[in-house]
Amino acid sequence: MNRLFISAAHKSSGKTTLSIGLCAALSRQPYTVQPFKKGPDYIDPLWLSAASGRACHNLDFNTMTHDEIRFTLAHYAQDSDIALIEANKGLFDGMALDGSDSNAALAKLTQSPVVLVINTVGTTRGVAPLLLGYQAFDPDLLLAGVIFNLVGGSRHESKLRQITETYTDFPILGAVHKHPDMQIEERHLGLMPSNEQQQAQQQIQRIADLVEQQVDLPRLIQISQSAPPVPPCHYALPETHHAPTVRIGICRDAAFAFYYPSDLIALERAGAKLITVDTLQDSHLPELDGLFIGGGFPETQMQTLSANQPLRQHIKQAIENGLPCYAECGGLMYLAEHIIWQGQSVPMVGVIPADAVMCERPQGRGYIRLKETEHMPWAKTKRDNDTSTVIYAHEFH
Repeated sequence: MNRLFISAAHKSSGKTTLSIGLCAALSRQPYTVQPFKKGPDYIDPLWLSAASGRACHNLDFNTMTHDEIRFTLAHYAQDSDIALIEANKGLFDGMALDGSDSNAALAKLTQSPVVLVINTVGTTRGVAPLLLGYQAFDPDLLLAGVIFNLVGGSRHESKLRQITETYTDFPILGAVHKHPDMQIEERHLGLMPSNEQQQAQQQIQRIADLVEQQVDLPRLIQISQSAPPVPPCHYALPETHHAPTVRIGICRDAAFAFYYPSDLIALERAGAKLITVDTLQDSHLPELDGLFIGGGFPETQMQTLSANQPLRQHIKQAIENGLPCYAECGGLMYLAEHIIWQGQSVPMVGVIPADAVMCERPQGRGYIRLKETEHMPWAKTKRDNDTSTVIYAHEFH
């Protein structure tokens, strides 16, 4: 399976924007590109999905076993021409001191060639010791080349190329210059979600134009073709229920878009028919056996959510009448009595007797472990055939 692992020396290097451009540019060739994102993330995968035309899947050491990670990569990329895995933070960064959950560890686990993205703002000769250090730190890593990003101009690019060619054997795969079209608006949890940006596809294509002009795409394809087979794994998807047995509503619109494709696929394989609910436009719920309200940015749509009083009342009545409902993140905010943000307070569904107050900075961000109690309304979960009730999760709020 052809694949690339796009990483960086540190966060805010522009690797996500570059990965978006690569997905779109390679799709024009035309190649079928299957994107993946390392770690728990919703926003970057939305952009990668929009750029490639295929659902982006996450690869996460905290919530997945090694075999599950390898299976996910091989399974969802099997009908693609190239898999593109985007890292999070820096190549060697992670929670574990030994780097066992880092991007480098994921690249080695999947035996994927790594393309290093370097933010070159304010540096020229300094790229040489940086590249040599990364090369020496883990000789087992398949470091395939470097793309210089945020380059200041042709003179800056020339110096970067000369220094790299003089002091290192790193292949230079591109030099992307600073440009307004290479920027995506950021918000408190990362990039602006593509589902909220009406001109998202236009911006993706502008990014692809710049990447196409400044990155050696044929060389990248050759590198992807050099990847060895994905190591074998002992993991299989659960059996599929061929006929849907329950109808599960999924709230998907500009307010709620944070869902992992693998979760939705798991629901369908377990016998659920997924019914889209638009909390901004629908006046009532369709006939459902359950409701799933994921995360998002409901605060940016809170006036429209609040104005849709018929749906708010219908959801409240349905839940109080016994409709099973699972909500997380923004979904819980929607079920609260009010959302309070930027000095404004607007009514929401009102099932949860509390208000959701938006702060200026994130209040919780990282991995967590949950444990079921006697108050859990549904059956106990099983992870890897273990009867443990510990649930591995993450929080972004």
